[in-house]
Amino acid sequence: MTDSVYNVLFLCTGNSARSIIAESILNKDGRGRFRAYSAGSHPKDAVNPFALKVLDSYGYPTQGARSKDWDEFAAPGAPEMDFVFTVCDNAAGEICPHWPGQPMTAHWGIEDPAAVEGTDLEKERAFVTALRYLKNRIAAFTAIPIDRLDKLKLGSRLEEIGRMEGATHDRAEIQS
Repeated sequence: MTDSVYNVLFLCTGNSARSIIAESILNKDGRGRFRAYSAGSHPKDAVNPFALKVLDSYGYPTQGARSKDWDEFAAPGAPEMDFVFTVCDNAAGEICPHWPGQPMTAHWGIEDPAAVEGTDLEKERAFVTALRYLKNRIAAFTAIPIDRLDKLKLGSRLEEIGRMEGATHDRAEIQS
């Protein structure tokens, strides 16, 4: 891992909501220490408009937000990741590409706000909830003294973060 800025990749199947939200939060709240990216195994054509609306209303950057294929980050010349976090259960259960640099991984699954049906207010509320859960996880992550923990302790802490309020499933359940 690097001594200066850590690269973090958030993965989800569609890369249109949860992973985009996490990328934006970490890029703002972890500025100077973390550089966040997001991608999906089957990216959508566009970022969900509710994700953009909620990020904007909470003061998080949305400029340049786009759905990206995760192969973009496994290709030669891609930034080498220090951490890779899945934020949806589907992506956690898929066979991921080989990430250069052998990053630390964890599953931080939360419910998909884009799957909520109902009024625009109900949909927006689901996105606000997703933002809150991701913000809490990212705050816990950025508080970790990464350079002072061995890989085993760091991995354990990353998995604990994935079990915080709002967690969908344990990674072991997904892989079986």
